Amino acid sequence: MAQKVQPNHPPSLTRFAWLSIGAAVLTISLKTTTYFLTGSVGLLSDALESVVNLAAALMALAMLTLAARPPDEEHAYGHGKAEYFSSGVEGALIVLAAAVIAWTAWGRLLAPQPLERVGIGLAISLVATAINFAVAQVLRLAGKRYTSITLDADARHLMTDVWTSAGVVLGIGAVALTGWERLDPIIALLVAVNIVWSGVQLVRRSALGLLDTALPKEEQAAIQNVLHHYQELNIQFHALRSRQAGARRFMSIHVLVPGTWTVHEGHTLLEQLERDIRLAVPHLTIFTHLEALDDPTSWQDETLDRAEDTTL
Repeated sequence: MAQKVQPNHPPSLTRFAWLSIGAAVLTISLKTTTYFLTGSVGLLSDALESVVNLAAALMALAMLTLAARPPDEEHAYGHGKAEYFSSGVEGALIVLAAAVIAWTAWGRLLAPQPLERVGIGLAISLVATAINFAVAQVLRLAGKRYTSITLDADARHLMTDVWTSAGVVLGIGAVALTGWERLDPIIALLVAVNIVWSGVQLVRRSALGLLDTALPKEEQAAIQNVLHHYQELNIQFHALRSRQAGARRFMSIHVLVPGTWTVHEGHTLLEQLERDIRLAVPHLTIFTHLEALDDPTSWQDETLDRAEDTTL
């Protein structure tokens, strides 16, 4: 059996969590100020979502710190799955924030109130929106570069906040122009629906990660392209499995070669095969199992839980 584990630990991503925390504190201050200036429940909903951003960023900091720890005796495959807890909690917090927003907006819908000092309030809100947009782009690129579901979730959440803020700003402007005060809580309710959708998607992604979901289709296709090259050399494969654990990816495969090969020949092949797969899919931990093409038992060993042989 050959096993290849990446020797370098993934870099610490906590600096991005601290960036998100700083942005959340700043935007909470700005958006809360706009609410007190204008009395807009739409802007209040926007401020509440930023509070969720802060809670999510703190959770992300804790889980990224844990995920960066190297493997140990009790966690031989590392601590990467901690990231799924972060994104799952963030999704749940988003749904909770939506419920609070909807409750507040419903009361204002039944008893509308006029808005005040709309101009300065919207100007401050636009500054907060620009901050969230810039931080979201940084987190998105970092999440893609380091394959971090936590950073990706945080970036998606911040972009939801950006679009929410944009909708609120347009709505408040419409209220100022038309004088229809109920438009403000209606916008807040629409914001709540949008936030719920974002939260449900994050919870779903986290659940799939905890259930050992396979690698993305494009990465599976890259692996199959490598295997196809070897199949042309009369090398066969089966029992290919893959899974993700945060930023870490794993795959295992059975490699079938002619039974007349020596151990040295088989080992050389596995070394080259694993090298080619890692070039196609970087940061992948690979487990290979060598079998003989002409051995009938090789073709009986394809399932995850091999049945016990009772014929002996």
